[in-house]
Amino acid sequence: MARVRTTGNPLVAAAIALTVVAAGAAGWSGWSWYDAAHDDAAAFAQARDEALAAGEQAVQNMNTLDHARVEEGLDSWEDSTTGDLHRQLVDGRAAFVKQIESARTVSTAKILSGAVTELDDRAGRAGVMVALRVTVTAPEGKPTAKESRMLGQLTRTSEGWKLSALGQAPVGNTAG
Repeated sequence: MARVRTTGNPLVAAAIALTVVAAGAAGWSGWSWYDAAHDDAAAFAQARDEALAAGEQAVQNMNTLDHARVEEGLDSWEDSTTGDLHRQLVDGRAAFVKQIESARTVSTAKILSGAVTELDDRAGRAGVMVALRVTVTAPEGKPTAKESRMLGQLTRTSEGWKLSALGQAPVGNTAG
């Protein structure tokens, strides 16, 4: 039987120890990366970010309308919605067109901030709160800006997240 000859050289021992430590660190790093890439938290965070982006865009769309391009604006509203809210918009479209063309206003919305208030990724439902500034310009007069907070309910569809409900968020102390 062959016998391994050790010289007792401290450099060889240090090199072997460093090789073992490096191999262990590489294995641990690889496993940590794999575990993080397949973690449910990462998928949940991605779903949350997608819902927030879609919710903010939909709320902005629903608060932006130009009387000169009313059909295009209402198409954007309808593309941003689903369910009962979508049906209400489709059913009331002719009345909206008359109102907007009569008022001759232009409203533009800018998102100030937004947050997901609830997310049930499995059921495909989410809630968002969006703060925005809406500027309305009448045919004669200066633009007026108003800041508000909107609460929206989102439903995931085959085309992505869409608004299924939208309303004003309560302001002030509601405790009684």
